[in-house]
Amino acid sequence: MIVESLSLKDFRNHSHLSLQFGDGINVITGANASGKTNIVEAIYYLSLARSFRGVEDEDLISYHKEYSQIDSVVYEGELKRRIRILITKRGRSVLVNGKKVSKLSDLAKCVNVLLFEPKDVMLFKGSPKERRNFLDINLSKQFPIYLEYISRYEKALKQRNEILKNGNIDKKLLDTTTELLVKYAGPIINYRAMFVKDINDILIKITRALTGISSKIEITYRPFVQMTSDYQNVALEAFNSSLESDLRHKATSIGVHREDISVSLNGKDISTFGSQGENRMTALALKLAPYFLIKEKEKKPVVVLDDVMSELDKKHRELLIAFLKKFEQVFITDTKLEIDGATHIKL
Repeated sequence: MIVESLSLKDFRNHSHLSLQFGDGINVITGANASGKTNIVEAIYYLSLARSFRGVEDEDLISYHKEYSQIDSVVYEGELKRRIRILITKRGRSVLVNGKKVSKLSDLAKCVNVLLFEPKDVMLFKGSPKERRNFLDINLSKQFPIYLEYISRYEKALKQRNEILKNGNIDKKLLDTTTELLVKYAGPIINYRAMFVKDINDILIKITRALTGISSKIEITYRPFVQMTSDYQNVALEAFNSSLESDLRHKATSIGVHREDISVSLNGKDISTFGSQGENRMTALALKLAPYFLIKEKEKKPVVVLDDVMSELDKKHRELLIAFLKKFEQVFITDTKLEIDGATHIKL
């Protein structure tokens, strides 16, 4: 997958900006506050129609402007897609080759972006929600049906929580909603377990390439119940056991929305025993690993690394650059980075 061009109109600090990109590594350089991150934010937006900075769409519109517009040409092999996204204060619209796209899962099929940003160094020390997001985003990209399961689960979860908040509990409706949660949770657990297994199979090699040393690194996934032949009964019993607590707190306390993963480095939990450097390189390896799970060359994700080099020493910068040359297309933001053979864009 290759992003050939990007045009921005009134997006963040860019009133009018048109850029052409190359295959391989693209380095976007400029002074602080020049808008480097805004460019890769727009590239990421092509993938999920949301910012990775956790802001509302309205915040992406330039000050005193009515709307923002992102235009891009993206290639998947020989397949050419022209993507236009219009962001207004009332909502957004997405066009792919002139046809309106209303479902996020349809957009997810068009552009796949892997992102590493500075805050990811805290991935293992942060909240479980951040690690679940890592699983959900990557699985939704690889398997669009997974996004459907997550959406259905969240809809049932919202309904169950509304029932729990009601003073007069409709037991029949509560049981029906709980059964829906169990139904949708099953495939979510299966996909998550499969993804973690696949990542574990390649993570050691990636970490070795990025650090130059061999380390035993492993992800552990903790589903709220184990997937067995008796899964449905076990899951329903788990919800029944937590019902008293759920009624007291007026919220669903167990389920796939509460799950977590942990990462061990040489047998020790990295969130507790890992140095800042080990956390950074392991988080980077984890964020890059899904690239190698996609076999078709034309479907390989675009990789975005926002301000990744500033905290790395010379050795690790060289190892990372050598590793990135294996990728179809990479975007790196930095204040002054120079890489031989890369496409350089200076703001």
